[in-house]
Amino acid sequence: MSLSPILLFTYNRPSHTLQTLKALQDNALCSKSELFIFSDGYKNETDKKDVEAVREIIRPIEGFKAVHLIENTHNVGLAKNIIDGVTKVIEEYGKVIVIEDDLSTSPYFLTFMNEALDMFENENRIGHIHGYCYPLPELPETFLIKWTGSWGWATWKRAWKEFNPDGEALLNEIKSRNLSRLFDFNGKYPYTRMLQRQVNGKNNSWAIRWNASLFLKDMLSVNAGRSLVRNIGFDGSGIHSGLQDIYTTQLYTDRLTINIPVIEENKAARKSIERYHNKTYSFWAKVRRRIKRHLKI
Repeated sequence: MSLSPILLFTYNRPSHTLQTLKALQDNALCSKSELFIFSDGYKNETDKKDVEAVREIIRPIEGFKAVHLIENTHNVGLAKNIIDGVTKVIEEYGKVIVIEDDLSTSPYFLTFMNEALDMFENENRIGHIHGYCYPLPELPETFLIKWTGSWGWATWKRAWKEFNPDGEALLNEIKSRNLSRLFDFNGKYPYTRMLQRQVNGKNNSWAIRWNASLFLKDMLSVNAGRSLVRNIGFDGSGIHSGLQDIYTTQLYTDRLTINIPVIEENKAARKSIERYHNKTYSFWAKVRRRIKRHLKI
């Protein structure tokens, strides 16, 4: 098994970056893996100090087979940083494992990702691997689903070629094929609206475009059924993260068994996630969270 390079995207959160790196270093495959760190530049003097603090952390980092630092001289934004970084590295290595600076990983995260990358390298119906999982104990240890998550993921060059950065074209195809309800987990999560907001310039999400790109190609994701990733950014410190706790999970610290006997979507797993979205993202669920946040102030 040839190991995939790891791509870490950082910005202005030094304490989170340090936690992310320490967790990676606890992985058994760390010392055999190459690490590419993409450090985005600062927007203004306000965040210059934090960006420089991040770079003080990443420059001396050790414990990997090799460390490659890419420090942007100016701020390009998360979407461009990820799209350009993945495109550049995957062209040379053929596969990538991607994490951001607010993700803590299990000691078996790299093992799972590399095993899945190796196992399904030539399976064209599978285009994505995801290490995060919602707190749903009824799910199997691994499953296939027609959806891509962005919290600790991996892919191959053959699949990344399907990425379409044109959100408007993706949105038009979803609508013309009447796929919005399916894309939105039977209307329980507003992915179509997220894509519409990207088209309107209300967000610049690369992830919603990657999700839509593979969805329209009918490609599947290998998903961990026990979370190997924990998002540590829901503390108000990040641009794209709020004070939510509905996605908080405990890291699964054992090795996952990858058992995918048939290359087709696990309908039971999809239904479980749909119910979870209905429970956590419905109108009344959001009202309750707002009330709880207000009471804590």
